[in-house]
Parts: sequence; structure tokens; C-alpha cells
Amino acid sequence: MLWPFPLAETLPPWAALILTLVDVAIRVLALGIIPGNRRPTTAMAWLLGIFIVPTLGLILFLLFGNFRLSRRRRAQQDAVNTRIRAGTSELQAVESRYGGPEWVASAAELNKTLGSLPMVDGNSVELLPGYPDSIKAMAEAVRGAKSFVNAEFYIMSTDHVTDDLFTALEEAAERGVEVRVLFDHLGTLRIKGYRQLKARLNASKIRWRPMLPLRPVHGQWRRPDLRNHRKIMVIDGEIAFTGSQNLIEPSYNNPKHRKVGREWVELMACLRGPIVTTLNVVFATDWLSETDESLEEQLEHEPESHPGNITAQVVPSGPGFITENNLRLFNTLIYSAQHKVSLCSPYFVPDDSLLYAVTTAAQRGVEVELFVSEKGDQFLVHHAQQSYYQALLEAGVRIYLYKAPFVLHAKHFTIDNEVAVLGSSNMDMRSFSLNLEVSVMLLGEDIVQRIRAVEDTYRSISHELLLEDWMKRPMKVKYVDNVARLSATLQ
Repeated sequence: MLWPFPLAETLPPWAALILTLVDVAIRVLALGIIPGNRRPTTAMAWLLGIFIVPTLGLILFLLFGNFRLSRRRRAQQDAVNTRIRAGTSELQAVESRYGGPEWVASAAELNKTLGSLPMVDGNSVELLPGYPDSIKAMAEAVRGAKSFVNAEFYIMSTDHVTDDLFTALEEAAERGVEVRVLFDHLGTLRIKGYRQLKARLNASKIRWRPMLPLRPVHGQWRRPDLRNHRKIMVIDGEIAFTGSQNLIEPSYNNPKHRKVGREWVELMACLRGPIVTTLNVVFATDWLSETDESLEEQLEHEPESHPGNITAQVVPSGPGFITENNLRLFNTLIYSAQHKVSLCSPYFVPDDSLLYAVTTAAQRGVEVELFVSEKGDQFLVHHAQQSYYQALLEAGVRIYLYKAPFVLHAKHFTIDNEVAVLGSSNMDMRSFSLNLEVSVMLLGEDIVQRIRAVEDTYRSISHELLLEDWMKRPMKVKYVDNVARLSATLQ
């Protein structure tokens, strides 16, 4: 029953009848409403929750069941996409003349159809292994800024690792550079030192906003667990940084992590060339959403040179789109692989389509390997991830566990010698449906081999998980894995 049974007993018969009818009506309506535009597994999980614990299940569904952004934000995204498509015809001078395999060109066309951003040639890519190298590189780039700096990160913190970068941002703003900063509201709010961060930003000339703010008293309400998970920095339209790393020290300002030596392992990229402008489009869209200020004049900037030979394409995704751009790209590339697929994701909780793509690749003879953390930092997610290991191992996927206490937080994968994808997106249902993410597809054997060298480093630090060993794990671990897997579908 929707209403507590003891309460029903104290009511007059006519009131109890009404409550019973309401209970039945809600269950019947749930059957016809909840499955709409949801994966069957997700809909079944919500229905199961509502039917088993009706009151709590209904409340949770009302809070977390809608994974779309507001109509205003979606309308803004659609308007930006329309303008980008209109401007693409004027970008023929920089749009790619890539001559690689047809399946790569097909994936690029998919990306352009879904995310509106073109594939462009002439880029250079420098891989940065994370703290502190990437922070130092960003600080140096900011100190050379002449016009603007746009920084957008899921988590920001002012601490002993990031202090120099924030100092560089403050100095740039003081000398007249337009410095704009975005960070996810709840993602950063939960980090120790949030008040100090706000105080430091307020004391500077930096313009900043929290992304996806959750402030009901100000009329800012949405599904509480939607996140802007992107990591982007653009300097003068000439240099950009993106990847997996947040702006925080590698133990996330957590004494418990420091005590056991737990640090996050990242991979960032410094990019130059036409790809910088397309990354800035993503920042400009988010800045518009949070401030109603257009940065279109920045997007007319053409980089001064084509410093490299790498072809690249930016792939934005998230609840502002209805097409799960990252998931469609990942599946397309994995199904196209002929020789080797190497995947690195801190949270590998695939939907059925991605699981089938990965296992099918292994079953048709492609060499498939997956790099994940031996011990995850999130209990439920880690156990949900483990629930897929048996199916992966039985299909022939080789799983490498990056040794604890480190958390392998890098997010990238390579396909044959043709394609690498690097960015903020995990391979889980949260990143496919709930998080605003950004990925960059990089083409060519040179960049693939450089990322493969990073993967080789991971392999040397990891130990391989074998099926016979995995099948011997305790029953209580299997039970927790399976329960966590059910919770992972509630998107």
C-alpha cells in the first residue's frame, strides 16, 4: 500500500477506500509513465522500488527520476548547436581532410551530427600525467595570457598544489585579462575548503559562477545528482587543456586518503590548433547557461598557426543532449575495432549496449584490455563495477587492476592504431546520462602510440585479474556486487 497500513486502520471506511484507490492509481500510472524514454533495466528498477517501498520509492523517483536539464538550458543548447551548424559552412578552410579508414570518418560524422562540432586538422597534443605537471603547465600558460582565460572544472580547491595556478589566475585578472571560472556547485561544495575558495575568488577580479547550482530558495532546482563533470581550460583561443583531472591536490584534501597514501592518477592533454576553438565552444555554452552572457566573439578567433599533424574532434555530451553522444561514439568505435581495444576508466559500469560492444569485440578476436583500480574510492560504484568482471573475463577481456591505494582516475581508450579518445567521461551510466562531459577524439598512429605508452605504464603497475581467481571470491562479495549493480541502473 502507498499509505502506511496502521494509518489506514484509523480512518473511516470511505477514506481508507479513497487511499486504496489512490495507491492503485499511482501504481497503474507508474507502469505507463516510468518506462517512457528510459532503458528497460532503469524503468524496471524504478518500478521495483515503487512497488516494494511505495512511499519512499515514489519520493525518490520524484527527486531523481528526471535526468534532463531545464527546458531553458536545453533550448540554449539547441540554439548554440544551430548556430554552430550554420557556422560550419564557413569553416571549410579548417575542417578536416582526414584520409584514414572509412569507419573513422563515419564516427566523425556521427559526432558532428550529435554534437555539431567539426573534425579539424593541424593540431598538436602534449600528454601531461597529472599532478603536479599539469598544474604547472596550466599556470605557465595563464601567465602568458593576453586576452582571456576560461576555466571550467568539476571540482576546484585552493590548496598547496593548486595555489600557484590560482595566483596566476588572480594576476592575469589584475592585468586586464578576462578570467572566467566555472565549477560544479555540489561537486565542489563537498570538498574541504569550499569557503576559502569562494573567499579567494571574491577577493579577486576573477568572474566566477557555480555550475548547476542547487538553491531552491532562489528558484534554482533540478535533479540533485546532475553534475557538470567537464574539465576545460582555454587561454586566448590558442592553448587548451582537458582530460580527467580536477583542480585539487591528488588526495582530494582528505586526511583519510593521505593517511593510507591514496592519490588519484590522471591524464591531461595540452592542445594547440583549431581544436582549441571547438573546446571553447563547450565552455561558452556552459558560461551562457550560468550567466546569460554570450562569448560568441571569442569563437570567431582563428588560431595563429596549425602547430601539428593531429586531427581531432570535440564531443560534448550530457543531459543537455538527448542522444547520449559519448555512449554512441564509444560503441561505434569499439564495434569498428579490428585488432586492439584498450580501455581505461575509473568507473566501468556499462549499460547493455556498451557491455555487448566490449564483449563482442573480444569474442570476435580483437585484443581487448581494461584498466581499472584494484580498490575504488566509491563503495557502491566499485561493487557495481565488479559485478561485470565475470562476463568480461569469460568473453576474453583482460582486466588489469591498478594497485591500491592509488585510484586510477584517467579516462581514455585507444582503438587499433587509428583512434584515441581522452576526456572527462567515465564508462558508466552516470556519465552517459547524468553528467555533462567532454571528450576529444584524436586520430593518427602517433597519438595512439603515445597513449599506448601510458597504458603500458599502467600495466606495469597493475596485476592481471584471472577468471579462476575471480570465481573464488567470497559469496558475501558476490551478493554486495549484485545489489550494487541494481542500484547503478537507477538513472
